[in-house]
Amino acid sequence: MPDVRTQSPRSTRPHDYDDAPDTAAAFSRIAALPDGQERSALRQEVVCAWMPMAARLARRFHHRGETFEDLNQVAQLGLVKAVSRFDPGLGTAFPSFAIPTILGEVKRHFRDDLWGVHVPRRVQELRGRVRAAGHELSSSPGGREPSVPEIAAHTGLTEAEVRLGQGALESFTALSVDTVPGTLENGRPLTDTLGAMEPGFDRVLDREVLRPLLRALPERERQILYMRFFGEMTQARIGLQLGISQMYVSRLITRTCARLRHQVLTDAHGPRRAA
Repeated sequence: MPDVRTQSPRSTRPHDYDDAPDTAAAFSRIAALPDGQERSALRQEVVCAWMPMAARLARRFHHRGETFEDLNQVAQLGLVKAVSRFDPGLGTAFPSFAIPTILGEVKRHFRDDLWGVHVPRRVQELRGRVRAAGHELSSSPGGREPSVPEIAAHTGLTEAEVRLGQGALESFTALSVDTVPGTLENGRPLTDTLGAMEPGFDRVLDREVLRPLLRALPERERQILYMRFFGEMTQARIGLQLGISQMYVSRLITRTCARLRHQVLTDAHGPRRAA
């Protein structure tokens, strides 16, 4: 089988790469062949011939925090997809089809696989536009960091959208809670800056949950609970004030508290399904 990388002189190649292989004849043969070992082998040769182009495209993204080896692997995957899907009968040169396919695969890798936290695609797009505008404006004469209104005017975004995009700039990678910002001598790990649960939080939450349930109680039961737990009155004093026995006050308090506890647990876990 002839080498698909040296089929015709460079002067006849209809593309811009100095070392681009001429694989037009190979693609024509691939289109004419049925699925099988010969077709797969010819596709593999074409992939190998265009691998330098995929590597060049991967290098465009090497400054974004991902290793070149991983980027190159993703770009090669995009190249394989481009070779498999390319139809020479449409009259399009292979690089015109392959380059968007490879770049799309790399960009999808950044979008879907490398974010430290989940960020909606719309916010990711805002991040990219804000980031690009910041680079463009800071590289202009003066070289200062652009303001939010300047970025908004440059991109056509609203200031709120610019701030949303700026917030996403810090979301691509996540810091470990053991990270020590600043110098090791003076810094403290991020775990030391995290707040703890307030001791009275559970009590506040319980009161907010009970508030509507207490309002729904009959007047006398609500009054007895208020006198006992908020007025701190004894059961005997409550009975004396309401003209009932201390034992009856005790039974009312026990019964009412049990009903409230059951309502809270039912609301928290949902109603039980009948067996």
